[in-house]
Amino acid sequence: MLKDMIALTKPGLLRLNVFAALVGFWVASKWSIDWLHLIWMLIGSTLTIASACVINNYWDRELDRRMERTKNRPLPTGRLQPGFVLGYGIALGVIGVGLLFWLVNALTGWLALLGWFVYIVIYTIWLKRSSTWSTSVGGISGAMPPVIGYCAVTGRVDAGAWLLFALLFLWQPPHFWSLGIRRVEEYRAAGFPLLPVVKGIKRTKLQMIPYVVLLIPSVILLFTYHYVGYVFLAVSLLGGVIWLVHTLLGLSAKDDEKWAKTNFLISVNYLMLVFIVMFLNTPWA
Repeated sequence: MLKDMIALTKPGLLRLNVFAALVGFWVASKWSIDWLHLIWMLIGSTLTIASACVINNYWDRELDRRMERTKNRPLPTGRLQPGFVLGYGIALGVIGVGLLFWLVNALTGWLALLGWFVYIVIYTIWLKRSSTWSTSVGGISGAMPPVIGYCAVTGRVDAGAWLLFALLFLWQPPHFWSLGIRRVEEYRAAGFPLLPVVKGIKRTKLQMIPYVVLLIPSVILLFTYHYVGYVFLAVSLLGGVIWLVHTLLGLSAKDDEKWAKTNFLISVNYLMLVFIVMFLNTPWA
């Protein structure tokens, strides 16, 4: 049971988002770290993000039965009961958001609530079942963790917060659409109106391009405003160009599944590398 409860929090996604929150905190702190403040921010963020993932599992349980990728999750298989999972998700959210309001600052609490609301209500309950805009709009919630970490230090939404938001917001649609192209028939069978299902693979490839292109000025601006150093600029630009070139090559790719798999891996490694270098190359105060 404990293993299934952990699985409901989507540990892989959770780790990436918590690391993003840590990096946001680090960028704002400039190596002058209030460790207790950092710990409470990480605990509150972790619980809030876990809550959103658990409730997402609860709401999608019927659709998850239709997809090979998700049919063995705890709810579709009946290993956990829906009522228990919903209560578990709500409890995680109440504790997580409460900690952010009480022990970090009110702004991080409101940002966490906004991200939670967008992911659960706007994305999961509404757009995921009705519109191709679900991926782009859902990116708002996915971009919140580094902003929460950053604002835990600054107590305000300034240029740094917006640039961190832009970086993660722009990364998400092309990353997820690569997965969508790989598993387009599964999403079609499950009834999800994902962009490659509704508009086709070629249209999806075209729509990925502006997001990847706009990542390049976002990382340049992070450097321009002195949030990061030269190493970050060089690594992020090189990674961005590699991802952009591969995305453009997708327009003439003969094997869409093979191309999408590689593009997906590039996107994952790009983000991890960018966040690691951002962490290490944050200028000292």
